[in-house]
Amino acid sequence: MRQAGVLLHVTALPGQQQSGCFGQEACDWIDLLSRHGVGVWQVLPLAPPDGTGSPYSSPSGSALNPQLLDHVRLEAEGWSETNPDHRQAFERWRQRQQHWLQDHCRFVVLKRLHGDQPWWQWPADLAQRRPRALQQFDRQKADALRAEALLQWHLQRQWQALRRHAQQANVQIVGDLPFYVAHDSADVWSRPGLFAIRRSGRLLQQSGVPPDYFSATGQLWGTPVYRWSRHWLSGFGWWIRRLLRQLELFDLLRLDHFRALQAFWSVPGNAPTAETGRWRLSPGWPLLGLLWLACLRRRLLRGGRLPLIAEDLGVVTPGVEWLRDGFALPGMKILQFAFDGEASNPYLPVNFKGGNWVVYTGTHDNATTLGWWWQLDQESRQRVEQTLGAAVEAPGWQLAELALNSRADLAVVPLQDLLELGDEARFNTPGTASGNWSWRLQQPIASLEGPLKGYGEMAARGQR
Repeated sequence: MRQAGVLLHVTALPGQQQSGCFGQEACDWIDLLSRHGVGVWQVLPLAPPDGTGSPYSSPSGSALNPQLLDHVRLEAEGWSETNPDHRQAFERWRQRQQHWLQDHCRFVVLKRLHGDQPWWQWPADLAQRRPRALQQFDRQKADALRAEALLQWHLQRQWQALRRHAQQANVQIVGDLPFYVAHDSADVWSRPGLFAIRRSGRLLQQSGVPPDYFSATGQLWGTPVYRWSRHWLSGFGWWIRRLLRQLELFDLLRLDHFRALQAFWSVPGNAPTAETGRWRLSPGWPLLGLLWLACLRRRLLRGGRLPLIAEDLGVVTPGVEWLRDGFALPGMKILQFAFDGEASNPYLPVNFKGGNWVVYTGTHDNATTLGWWWQLDQESRQRVEQTLGAAVEAPGWQLAELALNSRADLAVVPLQDLLELGDEARFNTPGTASGNWSWRLQQPIASLEGPLKGYGEMAARGQR
């Protein structure tokens, strides 16, 4: 089925709180999409962000961001510790989430107690998770640990209520999952044997990408790579639980840096650049096969397929394509990448092979389409106009129409492009440490009626 969607992270929703949240504005946004036949809402990871605000380097990949809690709704619900039904519902949920919740709560409280120091700088008995030290900590900090678990339960309830609202409105929600997890995270602290780190907690091997056209020395990401042999021995249990947790939250999940499921660039932990790294194979086939079986049991498959989108941008090898296509996963196409003058450019809609793609004008990591257009040289602008068959007067809308008329089964446009905003509204610039993740819609949802109506009509003309 051909669909149209809009990319807008929850934190960018308007409202009275410091951040967009799971409140009334989110419900109004879903209603607006539904009213105009836009069937997909794509968000970024809902996990707590790191110190720069990035949700892609979370201190706890399975938790939800506390900033997203709607305090108005929580107060209106009248939740009470003295209500047996409320207390029992919380405790039942708490027991079901033990594979991540207990260690998330411990990690948050321990970070707070140790002045936000990384876990490998904590006292050795806690950094190395010695059972007696953890048991004593659990007893001494039981109230604080329970409070963190309760916060996550409220976030879970509000998000799932929002999902039910979206399902009733025939709007699907697409989530996003980073491939790697942060070094200083509950995930690594709680399962250190699954990651390439030393006993001290220091990196043994780290992630990154090799030198290329954009960087002569490559990129270092500072996240530990996986000890895949340990994941094999455990039947990929950690990965399966991690992915299923995300599929509890979303209808469809974009897996970031998908190519690392086939092979990953591994760099020594103390290397100053990524130049000394090397490619190592990943067990993507058995992992996705086991995930398929787990999704089958839980009735999470979509037409017999895994509910995943493969973020396959960059240099994609035949092995990556074989893995993606072997599981019939849709890949990604970015129209801003299409106009380098090469007739064979894979991002040009005329070169899309089949419809199993998600096409974007740009993503959260790109300039807005208006900002991108302002940066183009004259020759590139001429190529864009030749492809469009018209002079460019509204770049965001014209690339949106190109996406909607393409063969791709799903077309997604960032809201900034529908509002024709420049790079003042850019969400993230990769490789920079400040000024990211903070853009927020400054107008009420009701004011978006016109742009969404126009987008819905354009999607209908593209048979979406």
